[in-house]
Amino acid sequence: MSQSVGVVIPTRGRRPDQLRSATCAALSQEHSGSMEIVIVVDGGDPDSVTDRLADLLASRSPETQREKTISRSVRVVANRLSPGLPGARNTGIAALGTDLVAFCDDDDQWLPGKVAAQVAALAAVPGAGFASAAIEVEYGSRRVARLAGTDLVTRAHLLRSRMVMVHSSTFLFRRGAFWVDESAPGGQNEDWDLALRAAARHPIVHVDRPLVRVRWGASLYATRWADRIAGLEWMLARHPDLAVDPRGAARVYGQLAFHHAALGRRREAARWAWRAFTARHGEPRAPIALAVAAGLVSAQAVLSTLHHRGRGI
Repeated sequence: MSQSVGVVIPTRGRRPDQLRSATCAALSQEHSGSMEIVIVVDGGDPDSVTDRLADLLASRSPETQREKTISRSVRVVANRLSPGLPGARNTGIAALGTDLVAFCDDDDQWLPGKVAAQVAALAAVPGAGFASAAIEVEYGSRRVARLAGTDLVTRAHLLRSRMVMVHSSTFLFRRGAFWVDESAPGGQNEDWDLALRAAARHPIVHVDRPLVRVRWGASLYATRWADRIAGLEWMLARHPDLAVDPRGAARVYGQLAFHHAALGRRREAARWAWRAFTARHGEPRAPIALAVAAGLVSAQAVLSTLHHRGRGI
């Protein structure tokens, strides 16, 4: 018997074209079981979002008091938990009654075969309950594939490297097994935290071919420097073993140095850059952070260059 799949798409309603694209891509997935899509509006107007998507759908059902069904497979609901991305995702999980849950950001797009490949991969690994997939990073007119080089992602992998391809828009997992931690400051790193917790139970089943197009150009997360600092500090406190692997620790320290430098906090940038260098002499983020702190290059210019190569800081 085929397993049913529920899709959670959080949105603030500010990117209607991208949301329409994400919804269409999810609806177009080939899957022998039933699929249900829940679009969770965080801080916006669910009716407005529903109206913007009405042209995609052939039929509409009567409006209820708290949500509007726009087809048998798509619903638009308001975020009823804590404001922000984690609460919106948990609202979506709670609204579903499917066997499996998948996430997709409203500015990303699933590629053909995504759901079928992941469902099959999960079924092939006894005890597995969480799957990811490789991604195609789109920045401007450039697209870069990011592969993991493995079909099983362990906690050790995720401690050593953030592994950008283990992206929230690729997540597929058994409903009821996982919830997003709503204490993540500014919604930062809640996906990395979720992946670490999942990998601690069983290695994540990874389909290592690009099945999701991740659009970095529309994201606002990359330059929310204070939130990114708080998110990394939250991760270090929540997962102390992040500081154990020298390469992984140096990466986090280097990111903290860079974010402080972007805010003009030279002393803090230097302190974290030194910690990064001490953990791993070859950590490239340390000198980059110092260059930003010294005003030799802007943080935005660094990110733009990296994003063109399908990479982040």
